[in-house]
Amino acid sequence: MRLFRCCLLLLMIALGATAAAAPFSPQNPPGFSASAEFLPVDEAFVVGASLGSSPRVFWQIHPGYYLYRGRLAFALEGAPEARLDPTIPTGLAKDDPYFGPVEVFYNDLSVALHIDGPVPEDAALRVSYQGCADAGLCYPPETRRIALAGANAGMVSASGPARAASPSAAASSVAAAAPEGALAARLAGGFSLSTLLLFFLAGVGLAFTPCVLPMVPILSSIIVGQGRASAGRNLQLTLTYVLAMAVTYAALGMVVGAFGGALNLHGWLQSPGVLIVFAALFALLALAMFDVYTLQLPAGLQQWLGAPREGGSLGSVALLGVLSSLLVSPCVSAPLAGALIYISTTGDAVLGGLALFVLALGMGAPLLLVGAGGGALLPKAGAWMNGVKKAFGVGLLGVSIWLLERVLPGPVTLLAWAALALGSAVALGALDFAPRRGWGVVGKTFGVLLFVVGVALAWGGLQGNDDPLHPLGGTAAARAPAFETLASYDALRQRLAARAPGSAPVVLDLYADWCIACKVMERSIFPAPPVAEALARFERWRLDLTANTAQDRALLADYGLFGPPALLFFNSQGQELQAYRLQGEPTVASLSRQLQAVLRAAPEGE
Repeated sequence: MRLFRCCLLLLMIALGATAAAAPFSPQNPPGFSASAEFLPVDEAFVVGASLGSSPRVFWQIHPGYYLYRGRLAFALEGAPEARLDPTIPTGLAKDDPYFGPVEVFYNDLSVALHIDGPVPEDAALRVSYQGCADAGLCYPPETRRIALAGANAGMVSASGPARAASPSAAASSVAAAAPEGALAARLAGGFSLSTLLLFFLAGVGLAFTPCVLPMVPILSSIIVGQGRASAGRNLQLTLTYVLAMAVTYAALGMVVGAFGGALNLHGWLQSPGVLIVFAALFALLALAMFDVYTLQLPAGLQQWLGAPREGGSLGSVALLGVLSSLLVSPCVSAPLAGALIYISTTGDAVLGGLALFVLALGMGAPLLLVGAGGGALLPKAGAWMNGVKKAFGVGLLGVSIWLLERVLPGPVTLLAWAALALGSAVALGALDFAPRRGWGVVGKTFGVLLFVVGVALAWGGLQGNDDPLHPLGGTAAARAPAFETLASYDALRQRLAARAPGSAPVVLDLYADWCIACKVMERSIFPAPPVAEALARFERWRLDLTANTAQDRALLADYGLFGPPALLFFNSQGQELQAYRLQGEPTVASLSRQLQAVLRAAPEGE
């Protein structure tokens, strides 16, 4: 009953938050009219072609929508000996909120085509364009392919990846070249046990990533704090922690899916003030493991939850599960992004939320093994138990430093890790020269090793280094091609608008200081030789979303993203190759394959 009440409370919070989010469209960040309904891009701008004696391409533009003259582009495919010369009429002058002074077209547009040279049967015209709605939505660039000869002459089809630009677009329209797109498409196929099993297995895989591993010392400290608790009690506590984490994960996912990137809950929750408060909380929990005081919930809250007065109540465990899911695992992974894409494009929070719940259960499955099996393996009394408690207290201090790593400068973080390592080394007897026997020798050996590591970390921090895995410097990160940091989303739009034919493709890295996966990519993935060699053939841009500004949230909303890490690719015309978009931390092999695929789709000098 206590477990039921805890989960019921979390579920009520989740439903209330989801209901509050419902009036917002995933494509409309706060500030837009909640009542505005935008047309799908193919209804807002209907493309057609006439291939008679005077060939032309025309658009029927819905009232209240407009096309940019400067974003029109035409190219021949499969006709190397032919020359194309389009005649684009003069547009209306407009002071556009996205691109400044521009020329636009309302109502309709007709572009005459002059083609000199032979046109083979398989030749086609590639047409690119971009438009907006007066009500406040700017669609992404679109590309269409028009057959010029043969039985399909005049037929218009999609050319290359095109991102759905309205909530009414189906999730299956997301190209499956990206892992998150494939998962969204699986959900769009409807409910199936195989799909939920896929998300569960994905969650099990995520449990061993740097974003989730810090949950292990948190849960272990709960089990250790029980002392002589039975295996059944340990399982009950672990299940409470995992269920609270899963319910919160699903609720947070449904809210993010409803609001879209405009809300950027990850950004809010990873703000310095929040991280400092909760880092202090985990430090206080560590002090409880050192027996400095006894931790328990207020009596009134314990009574409502039906919890016992001793430490380790189900209510406190559920609270730690909630905090862990909100703060300790902020990374946007491909499975998470897939479920969020599905929710945001279809509005189906039930199936999307169920997928997220199952994903979180998969993340919690190894934790169940730690909690249920670990308690049986731990010593139950005596000095051993006190030593184990202190060890997990050190783990909680590590979680606290791990949170502060997203706020503090890198060298300061190294010094914090050095202090923890040196303190642990002294506690293990690294500086105690009295003779030892048996396990005492083992403990002192680990103490000496920690002392050496601590000295290295301290030296690296004093030298200005920032990588805990390579504190003395000389890491492979120096071999990674450098990224140019853009000042803002406005700067990105200006750079994309100014791109010229023949430019190299662009890779845009969305980064934040609080994103642990972003730092892993920067230190380990980008410098890997196959990735570095491929990145050298791109223009490399980066947007830092650490500050979570209004422009940062607008960027996430416009591109249908939910937070870093993410890699976006653009061709020489400034169009995003969305089918190749990557969300979450890739492996060296997967990123290398993706970069090569982008180079084939948008070769250098196209």
